[in-house]
Amino acid sequence: WQKVLYERQPFPDNYVDQRFLEELRKNVRARRYRYGAVVFQSGAVVQQLCSVCVFVLTWWHMDTGALSPHRLCGAALASSLLGYGLFDAVDGGAERRQSGRTRWADLKSTLVFGAFTYGFSPVLKTLTESISTDTIYAMSALMLLGHLIFFDYGANAAIVSSTLSLNMAIFASVCLASRLPRSLHAFVMVTFAMQIFALWPMLQKKLKARTPRCYVGVTVLFALATLAGLATVSSVGAVLFALLLLAISCLCPYCLIRLQLLKDNIHGPWDEAEIKEDLSRFLM
Repeated sequence: WQKVLYERQPFPDNYVDQRFLEELRKNVRARRYRYGAVVFQSGAVVQQLCSVCVFVLTWWHMDTGALSPHRLCGAALASSLLGYGLFDAVDGGAERRQSGRTRWADLKSTLVFGAFTYGFSPVLKTLTESISTDTIYAMSALMLLGHLIFFDYGANAAIVSSTLSLNMAIFASVCLASRLPRSLHAFVMVTFAMQIFALWPMLQKKLKARTPRCYVGVTVLFALATLAGLATVSSVGAVLFALLLLAISCLCPYCLIRLQLLKDNIHGPWDEAEIKEDLSRFLM
């Protein structure tokens, strides 16, 4: 018996001999994860959940009048300058030199964005007047959920789309900003959304790649600050959010590693043939 179908043999097409299972292999491409490494990678999810929570809390305090737009604008400006300096200090400005982008170009982009947003803030304030508040809240919740789903956490998957994720977050910020009392509130809210959804993840990715220990420390401090801010609104919500973060950063990695032991992928002669010969000469 030969394992071919192009010759006539005195055996049925589905016949196999006793040697067929000698080439059986299990879990050839299975990856072995370490618990510490998985917990470290889960920090991206924790960071983004905290970012969404901080954004909603900031909007809540502005809507209730507990936070003035001037105070938020000053805090956002100070944190932006600090983050901008830290972004260059992490790698000594190597990435900036490679890209060829100057600080003057960054300043011009910031001024253009600020002027454009401030000029259109009255339009943003009245953009959704004909839509009910309940619909605005529902759309914002769906957009923020979509932002979390499509965000680039570092996985190479088809569902990942950084552009779509950022657009959904900005759309949610515009919807929520339209329910604030004044145009200045809307301007500050949209600017803050750009800072926390666009600039903050860039800094976090650079810290994660260059200084992992600093990244872990920033993640823990950011999570604690988020829980403290949430506790000012709802203690029950803070407890539930803390349990969610612990489940994502500690329980889910443990479950992933335990489930790896149950993998039973088999490979053998029944797999599709792989052409390993260089066929580029036929493409000329």
